[in-house]
Amino acid sequence: MKAMILAAGLGTRLRPLTNNKPKALVKVYNMPLLEIAIRRLKYFGFQNIIINVHHFAEQIIHFVEKNKHFDINIQISDERDQLLNTGGGLKHAAHFFDDGEPFVLCNTDILSNIDIKALYEQHVASGAIATLATRSRATSRYLIFNDHHQLHGWVNIKSGKMITCRKANKNLQLMAFSGIHVINPALFDFMPEKEVFSIIDVYLEVATQRDIMSYPHDGDFWLDVGKKDALAQAEELARELPIL
Repeated sequence: MKAMILAAGLGTRLRPLTNNKPKALVKVYNMPLLEIAIRRLKYFGFQNIIINVHHFAEQIIHFVEKNKHFDINIQISDERDQLLNTGGGLKHAAHFFDDGEPFVLCNTDILSNIDIKALYEQHVASGAIATLATRSRATSRYLIFNDHHQLHGWVNIKSGKMITCRKANKNLQLMAFSGIHVINPALFDFMPEKEVFSIIDVYLEVATQRDIMSYPHDGDFWLDVGKKDALAQAEELARELPIL
């Protein structure tokens, strides 16, 4: 199975920790976030991983090489010339997903004990083009799903901006995206010509004709480690993660 780890971000919310290193190499429980992400994927059977790099890219490349690629196939998707955002970054790495099989896409700054294998298996069983891990948590931007767990739209509750991609449904639910997806390579056929774009924009376009499904996982712990005030809590959570 294959996966991609998004590790190209500037890590502005973690400054000054990221003034001289990439966010992916910030340590939690004495282990870089990138290593936690790699070991979690290995734990669930992923042996082929591609990592996109931009901010202090050389440090990430050196880290992977120093650790002998963690004894699996790890490749680098180089975005040093231009940061491509989530959708553009995935599109740039499309060549890696040439086997026609679904793959996992995840953020390097997310800590969760979500069962990635169960998420993957539900995605395969659903026939959806993408399945997004979601939670009922407070945020300013929500994905909207109907009672069949199909993506219905997106809303920013602060600005009031809303995008809908399906017919009206009485039983809509606002869910926060967890930064973990399972995607069919067929999604690449729907991506725009431009280089820099958000994967969420693609999902909202695709959902007008194909199923983008929700995978609620409120029973798991989840933490966005991209903020400095989350690091202390991350130390506690990391101790509970089963990683090899």
